[in-house]
Amino acid sequence: MPSVDDMTTTTAPASAGAEPTARRPMVRQLAADSGYVLLGFPIAVASFIVLVTGLAAGIGLGITVIGLPILAGALYAARAFADLERLRMPLVLRQDRVRPHYRSAEDGASVWRRVITPIVDAQSWLDLAHGIIKLPISIFAFVVTITWWSGAIAGCLYWTYAWTIPNGPDDQDLAELLGLGDSIGARIAMYSAFGIFFLITLPVVVRGCALLEASFGKALLTGVAEMRNRITVLEEQRAAAVSAEANALRRLERDIHDGPQQRLVRLAMDLGRAQQQMESDPEAARRTLDEALTQTRDTLAELRALSRGIAPPILVDRGLPSALAALAARGVIPVDLTIDPKLGRLEASVETTAYFVVAEALTNVAKHSGATECWVVVSRAGDHLKIDIIDDGDGGAHVSKGHGLAGIADRLRSNGGTLDVLSPVGGPTEVRAELPC
Repeated sequence: MPSVDDMTTTTAPASAGAEPTARRPMVRQLAADSGYVLLGFPIAVASFIVLVTGLAAGIGLGITVIGLPILAGALYAARAFADLERLRMPLVLRQDRVRPHYRSAEDGASVWRRVITPIVDAQSWLDLAHGIIKLPISIFAFVVTITWWSGAIAGCLYWTYAWTIPNGPDDQDLAELLGLGDSIGARIAMYSAFGIFFLITLPVVVRGCALLEASFGKALLTGVAEMRNRITVLEEQRAAAVSAEANALRRLERDIHDGPQQRLVRLAMDLGRAQQQMESDPEAARRTLDEALTQTRDTLAELRALSRGIAPPILVDRGLPSALAALAARGVIPVDLTIDPKLGRLEASVETTAYFVVAEALTNVAKHSGATECWVVVSRAGDHLKIDIIDDGDGGAHVSKGHGLAGIADRLRSNGGTLDVLSPVGGPTEVRAELPC
């Protein structure tokens, strides 16, 4: 198989969604969560003071002209605090940053139009609500986090400073109240046990505090944006599905018109001519019937080929591995097919789409690449099906050039998949398809 290390990416359609970042080690995650909570408290205090002051002044002076600009300024300040929070949340939620679309004034709009724009924007009010309501949540998370960190550090290190703590004759320590005695050893044992408890539970407790604060921010600051992005993705998938089906129908109509339909017309003409020749020239009629029989066989062969391009019976009966094996065996160019033995049966739509991708890609290789050999690798990684088609052809393939790649991209996008084409001039070419299953 040719190496693809030196290939250059020529196209990479956008995916349906961003994948979560990889899981961090516990210590790094604890540091990120602690920093998020501890820094969030002063930010929440500043946000509360600025936004409550601006909101109160804006509403209080609402009956005057000056009230609206103050209210707009408070909303813009809320947006700034919200953007700061959106920068911090990915450290905790392990997700890419999402920023909602804010309503903006048109170019050349008047001053008052620019003042009114943030006031009528729903996301701006969600930012304001987050900046105000976040304070009690941040206080709770901050206090719990400080308590657990203090308990873990003070308890685990109690043995280092226990000797410096005075204990008068009338003083009763917690260890003595619990019946453990008043010796320094009892105190060290008790407080060390407390410290170990706080230390063991520290990652879980701090993680919970960070998630509580970040989840509240996600609900108000990115929830609407993520819903809109999801709607946009679904609309794009619907458009891609419509385009893919329309292209498939046009191609099927063209293939039927250029192939079987023309043969059937000729078959009808041959049969009519044979009927006229039966009495006058039986030998000529026999030759005409032989030609008609040949036309019938060719027509059946073309119809079988067309049906294989749509949904071959072997795909329905025996699954994707058998269908791809039959497809590779019929290839004009030698095809080295590798299929994950644990692939098994998939959903019908996934198997049909995967078969279409491989069939169309192999057709492109045979028609346009000038390749002498092709490799097809089908594997499953988690809940995604991955298909790699590599050839040693001339390269230069690109989705925008057509040649069936645009149809493959539309078919994959309609099912939530992605298509990457790596094809430098001079080859080799690799078509990478990924499909959720």
